Amino acid sequence: MKLHPVNGKHSTRLTEADAKAPASAKKGDALKDALDQETDRISECQRVLYADARYALLIVLQGRDASGKDGTIRKVFSAVNPQGCTVASFKEPTELEKHHDYLWRVHQQVPARGMIGIFNRSHYEDILVPRVHKLVPKKVWSARYDQINDFERMLTENNVVILKFLLHVSREEQAKRFEERLSDPKKNWKFRVGDLDDRAQWDEFTKAYRGILHHTSTKWAPWYVVPADDKDVRDWLVARTIADCLDKLHLEYPAIDKSVAELHID
Repeated sequence: MKLHPVNGKHSTRLTEADAKAPASAKKGDALKDALDQETDRISECQRVLYADARYALLIVLQGRDASGKDGTIRKVFSAVNPQGCTVASFKEPTELEKHHDYLWRVHQQVPARGMIGIFNRSHYEDILVPRVHKLVPKKVWSARYDQINDFERMLTENNVVILKFLLHVSREEQAKRFEERLSDPKKNWKFRVGDLDDRAQWDEFTKAYRGILHHTSTKWAPWYVVPADDKDVRDWLVARTIADCLDKLHLEYPAIDKSVAELHID
C-alpha cells in the first residue's frame, strides 16, 4: 500500500477511522524491515540530490498536537547526512516576524538546491490558528489559500519539489499520548496546557484542516493524509512516499570534465 495525493476537487473526511492503520499495512518485523528499506532509499537518493544540486526537496509536516511530527522526522530521516538536511519549526511569530508578511519567515527557511528541508508545522499555521481562534476576519485567512498556492507554485517553478503530509491522529489516540506525556518524566516537557484548549476545539480544527486540503492540494504541491495512530505505519508511509518522489527526479552524479579526468596526480 502507499499514500495517494489528496484530490482537492473532493472533500476529505478526516474521520476517526481514517486515522487507523489500514488492514493491509505491514506489521511487526516485516514493517520494521520495510521502513529500514525506505530510509536506506532516502539516504542513497539524498547523496545524489546533494551532488546533483538541481533540485531542493521541501517536506511539510502538519498535524494536531501529539500526531508525531517530531517522531516522523527522527525515524524517516534517521539515515540522512545532516549536512544535506535542515529542519525549521514555526511557532508563534516573533515581534520582528509580525512586522512582515506571514510568508516572510517561511521563505527564509526554504531549502537550497541539493538540500532536503523539513518544516515542522509551516505556513499553514497562518490559516489554522487565525481561523479557529478567530484572530482575523474570514476574508483575511481565506485569501491565504490562493496566496500560498501562488507561493508554492513559484517555488516549484524554481526546482523546489514540495511534499505535504497531514499526520492524522484520532481523538482517542491523542488522549493516550497526552497521558503518556503527563506520566512519563522523559516526556513531561512535551506537555503544554494550551494543547488541551486546542483539543477542546477539535471539530473546528477538523473543519480548518479539511478546508486546507480542499483548497491547497495542487498538482505542484500535493497533500497526503497519513493515518498516524500507528507510529510505525505512519513513518513507513511517509518514508515510502518521499523515496518514490526522489526516484522520479532521475538524479545523477555530475560527470567529471574530460580534461579534469585526464589529469595526472603525482
